[in-house]
Parts: sequence; structure tokens; C-alpha cells
Amino acid sequence: MGKLLNKTMHVISREEYIKVEPNVRLHITDGGEGRQIVLIHGWPLSDEMYEYQYNDLIKNNFRVIGITLRGFGKSDKPYGAYNYDVHALDIKKVLNHLDIKDAVLGGFSMGGAIAIRFVSIDNGAHVSKLALFGAAAPIWTQRKGFPYNFPKSAVDELIELNYKDRPKLLSNFAKIFSASETSLNEGIGNWLNGICLSASSYATAQCLIALRDTDLRNDLSKIKIPTVIMHGKKDKICSFDLAKQMKAGILNSHIIAFEKSGHSLFLEETEKFNAELIKFAGK
Repeated sequence: MGKLLNKTMHVISREEYIKVEPNVRLHITDGGEGRQIVLIHGWPLSDEMYEYQYNDLIKNNFRVIGITLRGFGKSDKPYGAYNYDVHALDIKKVLNHLDIKDAVLGGFSMGGAIAIRFVSIDNGAHVSKLALFGAAAPIWTQRKGFPYNFPKSAVDELIELNYKDRPKLLSNFAKIFSASETSLNEGIGNWLNGICLSASSYATAQCLIALRDTDLRNDLSKIKIPTVIMHGKKDKICSFDLAKQMKAGILNSHIIAFEKSGHSLFLEETEKFNAELIKFAGK
């Protein structure tokens, strides 16, 4: 008993919160041993969205690090800037703190857009592969020369609704989150809604502004590392056109289409999603 207790006492728990600036701590999920996979969540979720990825990755000998962006989930929720540069710098501070090198960086939806911005400025210091899951890139909204996805006016309406009735905003989004309204069962839907409600209203709106306005087309050409683009063919939030635009802009990239999935490919086709991520990360 004494030996067992002594051994247990020598196990050091990993940090669950990492300070990125005065008064701002980010929530981190950090488990497993092996090559590092860093995961960035989408709007307005948190790193908890990867619950059904974490165990598979750990069992397959990866160290998985989920980062919750400021303003969301269990991370601190300061007022201030919420553009992609702020989030990319926060991620860099976390990876510096944890001494992460040669990692696979994965990002979902807005997290995919932020991952693109991060890789475009990282210059290989921390990341050697990029995985994009239903990414909101290179642009989430229509403009001259880019006729894809939502008009800016539709996002303006989302921002207005956020400040009038945020639960309704989330409910409306839930209806188009998957291939159909019944693709995810009620329990999973309630779980996702709880995560989304934990975001701050301010961060929810500010990140919608970043999603509406940020153009990552120039960032794509700066990405030189192997990139996989995993995207649902029935995605109503980030249309499959966006996957094709990313493929055209990122030199060393390929698309894996999820034929049965909408935006929530990580839940609609979990087994395929996990297997493809493990395969890509292990190459």
C-alpha cells in the first residue's frame, strides 16, 4: 500500500488553465502521451466539443491538447478584441508555455479559420501539419469575387439576435448544424447547447464580426505544411464550396469529403472523423 501511495504521489497533474496575459487564463484539456495534436473549437463552443475525439486519440498514442479560446467555455471572458490575431497569439502563448513542437494543429469552423491564421504566422515553430474541419475559411461571407456562403447581411442579423435573444440564436443555429434536424439525438443536442450557452454574449458577437469580416485568402498561400481538409458535403454553415476554395489556395492540401454530414461531421460521422485524423497525424 505504501509503495502504491508513493507512486501515486509522484504523478504530476497537467495544467488545466494557462495564463496568456494578466487576468486572462485559457482552459486546456491535456491528456495522453505521444505526438501532439492541438485542437481548436468552433463558435460558440469550447474544447469540450472534442469529447468524442479525446479518448480515441489518447488510446492511439497521441497527446491531445484542446484549447478553449478566450470568451468561451471555462476560459476567462474579458472585454476587448476578439479578432483572429488575438486568438492566434493566445494559442502561440499556450504552445510556447507547453513547449510544443512538431504538432498537428486541428481547427473546427471558426477554429479552422484561426488555425489558418496561426499557421500563416507560425513559420513551423510549433506545428508541422494542419487539419481543417468544416473550416470557416478562406472567407465566411460573400463579397466581390467571392460568391460563396452567407451574405454579410445575414451575419448582421445574427449579431442583432445575439443581443436580443441569444438562446434563440443558438436554437436557430442548431437547426442547421447537421445534415438534418434529426441527425443528432436530443441528448447530444442539449449537450452542445449547454456548451454554447457557457460562452459570453460579448465574445459571441465579437467573433461573429471576425467571421463576417476576415479574409484569409492571402494566408492560404503562406501555408507550406501538409494540410487535410475534412468537410461535410451537406454543410449549411460552411458550404462545401469553402473546402474547394481552401484546396485551391493551400499548396500541399487534400479534401476528405464526409458524404453524410452537415457541419457537425465530428459527431455525425465520428468513427470516420477520428480514423481520418489519426491516419493523417500518424503519417
